[in-house]
Amino acid sequence: MSDLFASSQLENDVPRPLADRLRPDTLEDIVGQDHLTQSDKPLGKMLAKQKISSMILWGPPGCGKTTIARILSKGSGLHYEQISAIFSGVADLKKVFEAARLRRKSGQQTLLFVDEIHRFNKAQQDAFLPVVEDGTILLIGATTENPSFELNAALLSRTQVYVLKRLDDDALEKLLQSAEKSMGDLPLDHEARALLKTIADGDGRYLLTVIDSIMADYEAGKILDASEVMERVNKRAPLYDKSDEGHYNLISALHKSVRGSDPDAALYWFCRMLDGGEDPKFLARRITRMASEDIGLADPHALPLCLAAWQTYERLGSPEGELAIAQALVYLATAPKSNAVYRGYKDALRSAKQTGSLMPPPHILNAPTKLMKEIGYGKDYNYDHDTEHGFSGQDYFPEEMGRQKFYEPPQRGFERDINKRLDYWEKLRKEK
Repeated sequence: MSDLFASSQLENDVPRPLADRLRPDTLEDIVGQDHLTQSDKPLGKMLAKQKISSMILWGPPGCGKTTIARILSKGSGLHYEQISAIFSGVADLKKVFEAARLRRKSGQQTLLFVDEIHRFNKAQQDAFLPVVEDGTILLIGATTENPSFELNAALLSRTQVYVLKRLDDDALEKLLQSAEKSMGDLPLDHEARALLKTIADGDGRYLLTVIDSIMADYEAGKILDASEVMERVNKRAPLYDKSDEGHYNLISALHKSVRGSDPDAALYWFCRMLDGGEDPKFLARRITRMASEDIGLADPHALPLCLAAWQTYERLGSPEGELAIAQALVYLATAPKSNAVYRGYKDALRSAKQTGSLMPPPHILNAPTKLMKEIGYGKDYNYDHDTEHGFSGQDYFPEEMGRQKFYEPPQRGFERDINKRLDYWEKLRKEK
């Protein structure tokens, strides 16, 4: 089919997208991935020696995964095949593998690029194992998802994972400059140019696609400002999926911002998740967990406030109820922090599992029967309320264990007062 197009010159008449026209021909021309593509970096060294190995390229959309595969294939004299896991099944893979075997007999190896490889199920991924292992194909899989979660361990053990970065502002600016070399100066003022890079959200292909769209109905001599760019370009959906790694990355950022007492960063990640379509109830639940795990008794009001915010959202719904969650979030971020109860609980749980058969000391056991009294249950128990200080100082651990210390509050927030009580009781305990 490609020969027919070439002979009739129809191929040259079909307009090519800007992203395809500007696709780099060398690794060094790929922007934003210098940690992999420069001559002294892993892929650069691999291409220089023409010893390509099977690999997984993990990175966000529009960062150069397909381009890297094509350049490695062309630079190494390998036959290039490309399939997408979205549109292919086991039958398609068998055809590709058989063609690769025939090609190998004639002395040429096949580089198979599989886009969205994480979309293949376990059985489909297993189909790659024998042909990768015996060298029938060199596999380059591209994925936007964490390979640790989405790819079989057996397939990962036969490949090297390379992490590609989201394109930063400098990399996107280089793409804009490349577009200008091809198309002439872009009709954008400074703010519109900056906005365009923000809208691209690290995706180079999307940036070039937007430029194509803008230039398609461009009026000669007119310079577009930021508001006019927004009118021409629909807002891009954020790169966020409630079921993928982005979800866990953002909730981790939110939690650590609260723990780090940064209300501004906490609000930012909270809004990023809401904008991505996260269920506010999930956020309310996670924030309530933070109140117990990271605030604890340093501020006893934190937990009921979070529960109240959760309930407020359930009664008001969106968007009014989300403000209540935001209020609780800021309260947590600005509250004194303590994980003393959390650590104490984990230590006590570990100790309980190790000593699970030990009996309580006899003096704190109830003795509802005569026999129990005769064998010492409840003997010498001191009723704390009847003591001078409302504190008996008795030992309540199993006799075989002796006293243990699990809860060690810091000198922060309300736990400063708790420390004073504990110190006072310890003093009384020693006096007794």
